Formats: sequence, C-alpha cells, structure tokens
Amino acid sequence: MGNFCGGSAKLANASSPYASKNPLSSINNFSSSKSTTTYDSSFKSKPSTTASLQSFSLSDFETAAESFNKGDASTTVSLKSFSLNDLKTATKNFSSNSYLGEGGFGCVFKGWIDELTYAPTRPGVGIIVAIKKLKRESFQGHKEWLAEITYLSQLRHENLVKLIGYCSESNNKLLVYEYMQKGSLENHLFKRGVQPIPWSVRVKVAIDVARGLSFLHGLETQIIFRDLKASNVLLDSDFNARLSDFGLARNGPTGDKSHVSTRVVGTRGYAAPEYIATGHLSLKSDIYSLGVVLLELLSGKRALDEDNGSREKILVDWAKPFLNDKRKMLRVMDTRLEGQYSKKEAQTIAALALQCLHADPRIRPNMTHILPALEQLRAPKDTPRMYSRA
Repeated sequence: MGNFCGGSAKLANASSPYASKNPLSSINNFSSSKSTTTYDSSFKSKPSTTASLQSFSLSDFETAAESFNKGDASTTVSLKSFSLNDLKTATKNFSSNSYLGEGGFGCVFKGWIDELTYAPTRPGVGIIVAIKKLKRESFQGHKEWLAEITYLSQLRHENLVKLIGYCSESNNKLLVYEYMQKGSLENHLFKRGVQPIPWSVRVKVAIDVARGLSFLHGLETQIIFRDLKASNVLLDSDFNARLSDFGLARNGPTGDKSHVSTRVVGTRGYAAPEYIATGHLSLKSDIYSLGVVLLELLSGKRALDEDNGSREKILVDWAKPFLNDKRKMLRVMDTRLEGQYSKKEAQTIAALALQCLHADPRIRPNMTHILPALEQLRAPKDTPRMYSRA
C-alpha cells in the first residue's frame, strides 16, 4: 500500500520525536491535542494569515538564519536538497512498510539512500534514514520545519541528531535525518514489554544529554532548546544519545537580558513553572527540563502520568520530597532495576536533579556545573559497588 500516513503515534523505533501527549499551547490552555507551536521573533518573516503553506526558497533560509551567528557553530553544513521523487523512491512511495510513526509535525518514514551520493536506493542497499513528512495543513509545522533547517544546518555535535537534507516542492515539506536504531529514550523507559535499560546506560544517556545541552548553551549566541523530554532524546545502536527536534528552539537572551519573552509552548511536566506563568524563557528553562529527564532516568516513571486512573500524577511533585534525603531518595528508584545500580551515583544524580528543579531559576545550576558532575561518574575509577535492597 503506497502513500501511507496514519495509525498510532506511539510506535517503537521511530527515529524522530513524536507529539507529546501533554503539549502546552498557551499559558492558560493545557490542551490534550497534538503539540502546538508559535512563531518566534528570532525568525524575521511574518506568518501568513492564510492556512496555505509558503514555498521554501533560499531567501527564506537566509532570513531565518539572519539572527544566528554562524561563527558560533562547529561548522556550516551543506544539506542535500532532495526531490520528492527521490524520497518516494527511498520509502517505496511512503508505504505502510516504511512507516515509523506520527507526531504533531507529521508522519515519519524509514528510507534507504546511498551513503556517498545520497541517491535513493532499494531496501538493504546503502544507509537507512528517517524522513519526516510535514502535514500539508500545518502552517506552524512549516515554521518548525524551517527552524530545524536553520539550526541543524549550522550545528554539528556528536550529541545532536544529524540532519542530512530536506525537500521542498510545492506544498511538500520533508526533512531527512540519520536513522537512530534504538529509537527514543521514551520507548526504553516507559513502553510496556520493552526490556528496561540498565543503570550504566542510564548514566551514559544522562551524560550525553548534558553534553548536547552544554554545547547549545555554550555558543556565543546561546540556544535554548525549549523542548527537552524523553521522546526528543534518540539513541543509536550503541545507546549513544542525541538531542532531536529543534522546531521549538530559539536564540537565548542577549546583552544584560535574563530571558526572552514568548508564548508558552512545549510539553506539560517538563516546562519550567516560571515559563508557564510568565512566558519568560531562559537557559534555566532548559535546566529545569533536564532535571525532569534525570528524574525519569532514576525512576522509570513518566513526567506526567495520566494513565493511572482519572487523577494525573506529576513526577516532580511526587519525587521532590524524597530527593533531599539520601536514604529516602532510594524510594524514587526504578524497581525494574532490581537494585542493580550504584547507590552513590544515584544519589549524585538525584542531588543534581533537585538543584535543576529549584523553583527559583536563578538558583538552578548552569551546564558548566552539571556536566562535570555527571562526567565524574564515568571518570576512570574502581568498579562502583552495586546496591541491592534487603
């Protein structure tokens, strides 16, 4: 069956983040629909008042990139411009067999291309890529699509997902990424029937996520990722983690400003409370989200659990009372680990999470503090003693 797009948004192994179950669409509207985004002032062109999509051109890209300092990036990347026919060939006309999942942006498909020329190939020949196909009716999705190209064409880091190219033909907007074989961290932590990842991998993922975030925050023109969550952390075959989905990213404050003001977008359970209340976005908003992801790695529980009866459970509210006490914090730990973790490492990560989740953003640590603390857990040393419950 060709040209397939539909079905569940919760499929495993999709090398692209999917829409969260708990999007934030505005300060006073916690919608349960798919993720809603806004068009930030860091991109200069104005949104259309019509529902139709604008055609992408080189001038669009240059305008969108205007406020980002290319000198900040590790390199400026040449992206491949794919034709729609190329991507139809790579995915067998977007067939159901190539389908990986669906999110707010659109559908995600698996395709095959030549490793050197990027020409489409038949399955089993060349390399696998993940292809995100924008919903035609999604104007805000067009803005996210352009933001992805703007940032990922100018950034390369081992802990950021690699964008290979794009397609823009008429109303067809697509993005082509490296394929991440292990899918999202969300699947490995929360999906039923999936083998829970061991403690050593969780620590490795925490370090990789911190490295990616540290890179973004360390640029001369700092970048606020704005949508850090388990579904936006993708894992390769060796469980190396990369940040993905830069559709909501934006440039950080400049000069003596402490924040930028925006409409509130993101994901419930991960968004910083001051950002939800005021729309003030800062690097410390990302730090809060990192604290939530660290809690998820410790506990194996979702940031916001709406599946257990009618009353939702917020992970931060449940876990924070335990994090101050080195003994009580063990109640937070994922029981599926069966005690196979380093007590000292778990306490270190719990203490960092608590700092990241401080209600006052000024007191939250910077990545210059967080990353070394996490990397120290994997510094050459004796094998850590594993803790087991009696």
